[in-house]
Amino acid sequence: MKRRRVKRTILVVVGLVLGIGVGGFYWLRRETAPVSAGPPFYIRFESRMRLGAVLRELQTRGAIRNAGAVRIYAWITRRSAVVGAGTYQIRPGLTADQLLKTLGSPIRQLVRLSETRWASQNGALLEQRLVTPAKDYIALVRQPAAFKRLVSFPIEGDSLEGYLFPDTYDLPPLLGAKETILRQLRAFEEKVWKPLGKPKNLRHRLIVASIVQLEVAREDERPLVAGVIENRLARKIPLQIDATVLYAENRWGALATKELHSVDSPYNTYEHTGLPPGPICSPGLKSIQAALHPARHDYIFYVALPDGRHIFARTADEHARNVALRRAAVAQEAFR
Repeated sequence: MKRRRVKRTILVVVGLVLGIGVGGFYWLRRETAPVSAGPPFYIRFESRMRLGAVLRELQTRGAIRNAGAVRIYAWITRRSAVVGAGTYQIRPGLTADQLLKTLGSPIRQLVRLSETRWASQNGALLEQRLVTPAKDYIALVRQPAAFKRLVSFPIEGDSLEGYLFPDTYDLPPLLGAKETILRQLRAFEEKVWKPLGKPKNLRHRLIVASIVQLEVAREDERPLVAGVIENRLARKIPLQIDATVLYAENRWGALATKELHSVDSPYNTYEHTGLPPGPICSPGLKSIQAALHPARHDYIFYVALPDGRHIFARTADEHARNVALRRAAVAQEAFR
C-alpha cells in the first residue's frame, strides 16, 4: 500500500510538472507570438535601459503582447538584460527572437551634411532622414548662445552657420537637433580649430572661407579667390559676390543683374562694402585653409568660365576683356 501511494504521488507530481511545463510552453508561445498589426516605428534611448522597461514600453505601444513573457523568453535564451543607448526600428510581425536581436543592434545611418548647402538646406535633409524636424534644427542654429559653453572655440554672431563642420555623420533617426549640432561643432573643434592652431580672427576667416566655398569648385583656385576678396576689402571695393545675395534671399540659382542691386540686406555685397555679417555656409577644410593663407597677388577681379576655371584681372579693362572671353565661351558651349 505504501509503495502504491508513493508511486501514485510521484505520478501526480510528474503529471503536474509535465502539465505545467506543457501549459507554460503553450502560454509562452501564445504570449510571445508576433503582433502583425500597426506600422513600423522608431524608438530611441539616450542611455542604457533595463530590458524589462523597454519591453513594457513596447507593450504599451502595441508592438508585443506580453512584456513579461518576452522577458522570460530572453532569460531562457540567455539574452542581455540591458538595451544600449541608440535608435531602434520596431517592425510589425517580429518574433520574440527577432525582436531581441533588433534590440541588440542600434541603427547606424550615414548622412552627408555638405559644405555647399546652407544650414536650412541641411535641415531639410535631416528631416527627410528622420533625424530631426528641420524647424528644430534651424531654430537651434539661430541660438548660438546655447552652445558657447560646450566648445572651446569662440562663437560670434547670431547664427551657427559657418561652424557646423561639413562631413559624413552617423545620425540615426530621432537623434534630435541638439545632438546633431553638437556633433558638428565638436567635429569643427577637432578638425579645424585645434589642428589649424586655434586661428585668430576666426569669424573673419570663416566668412571669407564660406564665400570661397560657394564661389570656387577647383581647390587650386581657392587661395587665389581668397586673395581677391582680401584685396577688395583692403581697397574698400564692394565684393559684388552673387552667392551672398542668394543667401540673403534664401534662393538657389542665378539672379538677374537688377536683382543683385535691389535686394535690401546687409548680405548684399553689391550694395554694402566689406564682408557680409556672417558666413553664408559652413565651409570645408580646404576653403578654411585658403582663407587662412590667401594667395598674395594684385588681382581684384575674377570671372568663371563654363568649365569651372576662373580668369583673374588687375584692372577693370582686363576684367572687361575676360568677361568678353567668358561670353564667347558660353556661346560656343551653346552650339555644341
